[in-house]
Amino acid sequence: MIRVAKRKQPLRYQGAVATFSAVAIALVVGCVIFAALGVNPLTAYTAMGKGVLSSVDAFSEVLVKATPLIFTGLAVATAATMMLWNIGAEGQLVWGGIFAAGTALFLFPGLDGWLLIPLVLAASALGGVVWSLIPALLRAKLRVNEILTTLLLNYVAIIYMEHLFYGPWRDPAGYGFPGTAQIPEAAQLVRFAGTRISIGFPLALLCAVFLYYLLKKSIWGYQVQVIGKEQRAAHYAGFNVTGKILTVMALSGAFAGLAGMTEVCGIHYRLQTGLAVGYGYDGIIVAWLAGLNPLAVPFAAILLGALFVGGEQLQSVLGLPSSISLILEGALLFGLFAGQTLARYTLTFSSRSEVPS
Repeated sequence: MIRVAKRKQPLRYQGAVATFSAVAIALVVGCVIFAALGVNPLTAYTAMGKGVLSSVDAFSEVLVKATPLIFTGLAVATAATMMLWNIGAEGQLVWGGIFAAGTALFLFPGLDGWLLIPLVLAASALGGVVWSLIPALLRAKLRVNEILTTLLLNYVAIIYMEHLFYGPWRDPAGYGFPGTAQIPEAAQLVRFAGTRISIGFPLALLCAVFLYYLLKKSIWGYQVQVIGKEQRAAHYAGFNVTGKILTVMALSGAFAGLAGMTEVCGIHYRLQTGLAVGYGYDGIIVAWLAGLNPLAVPFAAILLGALFVGGEQLQSVLGLPSSISLILEGALLFGLFAGQTLARYTLTFSSRSEVPS
């Protein structure tokens, strides 16, 4: 018989245990899958590694994929610090892209870059804020569970985006291609050294540092953490819980909105199919792999980005489906939960004869 008992104190290095377990379980699951497909696991993992590290261009693609993941990971981590579960980063990312494209194409299309880029940044953050405040208000005023509302609003955002680039915002010179016109050059993010890495990546790193100091070094961050751990004590201390719910969700939505901007202004240069590819949902894995630590979010995002790029290499080199990377991503998440469980609980095995009557 297996007994599960809660530890009196969680393991000292709980985050490290959880992360190690996640990676280990994902590697084991990958070995099983590769073996089932008739491929030597070592060969498969070597191909993935070469796909990521074979050249500067290959590794640059890891950072390209990591950029929106950092923003959505920060979005999820911000809300989760207060025990709010923002599953809507995907929709907030989409609205950030909509606001960025709309600002560049229709509001200020003739401005110089040094004026237009800050406006596009602010607009994309505002787009994410607007979409995040809907579930925030429902949670703060009516106690509606934010998991449900943020999740469902993702689909609304995606459908509305498709309506725009298939309909009123469709490029009349696009030969029937569903998408907006290309945004002005002044609104396009600068890329580094001939790669597709834009200034969105260092901006994401700055946001991670900003969030860390906001949560760990400010009175506001202290209050947010107290509310997340013990809301009754926060009420007793006179903290404005309703206000904190709104501001935390607004900040979370702003980060997700910036992710949409980096895709529209740094990669696609227009609003089109391919903006909503799951970065908002992947941000959940990034945030928990990082243990909700903003400074660890970039490392978790790069790890996941490497997994995606390596998965593409499996398809081109070994003829395996690139969707294997999605299976490994899921294994990472389950491994993470398993590690957190082991850090908080102990498992003991005993024979039936040892069980007291």
